[in-house]
Amino acid sequence: MSRHLQATIEQFPIAGVFTISRGSKTQAEVVTCTITQDGLAGRGECVPYRRYGESVDGVLAQINDLAALVQEGLSRLDLQQAMKPGAARNAIDCALWDLEAKLTNARVAEVLGVSALRPLVTAFTLSLGEPDAMAAEARKHAARPLLKIKLGTDDDMSRMQAVRQAAPAARIIVDANEGWTEDNLERHMAQAEALGISLIEQPLPAGQDAALSRIRRLVPVCADESVHATADLASLRDRYDAVNIKLDKTGGLTEALAMKAEAQRLGFAVMVGCMVGTSLAMAPAVLLAQDADYADLDGPLLLARDRPQGLHYEGSLVYPPEPTLWG
Repeated sequence: MSRHLQATIEQFPIAGVFTISRGSKTQAEVVTCTITQDGLAGRGECVPYRRYGESVDGVLAQINDLAALVQEGLSRLDLQQAMKPGAARNAIDCALWDLEAKLTNARVAEVLGVSALRPLVTAFTLSLGEPDAMAAEARKHAARPLLKIKLGTDDDMSRMQAVRQAAPAARIIVDANEGWTEDNLERHMAQAEALGISLIEQPLPAGQDAALSRIRRLVPVCADESVHATADLASLRDRYDAVNIKLDKTGGLTEALAMKAEAQRLGFAVMVGCMVGTSLAMAPAVLLAQDADYADLDGPLLLARDRPQGLHYEGSLVYPPEPTLWG
């Protein structure tokens, strides 16, 4: 067996500006890992996240540091021990899944025992902005069944109100990206309940979220920055009702599958989410999300340009990947 690993940095322009409480960006910088064997190539994509101490150059170096082991035949299970969870492991893990599918001529869905893949309703994300601007975007996308709005300001009340008025029929997830405080938590939650908000994502900073266990959660609360891998779940049962599983946090599909199974066993609702990346990053997540409560896999919809042969989106429906893309 002769394998070769190659990792590259790629940029994809965002359609406009994507803004959350921590800042704005106009392009998605991703790291793509390609592993070739016997003339076949498996690919995986990751999006390094500064919030977790990652950088594009650092993740690229982590992947390249593992090249020798991958070329010697490192398995996905061995990979879980060789690298910590994070973006770098995600790119390698997903590339190995894709390569295995091509070498065995068996779709990843078949290996997972998912016999009938179906299109999923994905959330569509509205960037953080002034209330009027967010309302205008919400009005433009009011026919979508599920919207996710970025919050985390001193005046989130007016933003929630503006979006709800502009999209009265849509289910709405609000994502504060750790931007709320213990002082305003219950006030924001009461308004969210009054507006019929479906889910509140990561209202308080990770590690400073104990207040969630001391209040009556009027709206279900979902952990994002507070949860990365399976080992994190048990300690969060008193403060969260749902968890956001992202491949870039878990370090790939292998750990994400285990994490989803354990989250469901513990009674959490499951969201399968994403960073702003291309269809290559979303493809394995679409398989993971087949029986999830929420899919938030709109990354390519936020880009001005996706990869060739990307996922098919029809409104808010995202269809399973074709073999030409992944898996």
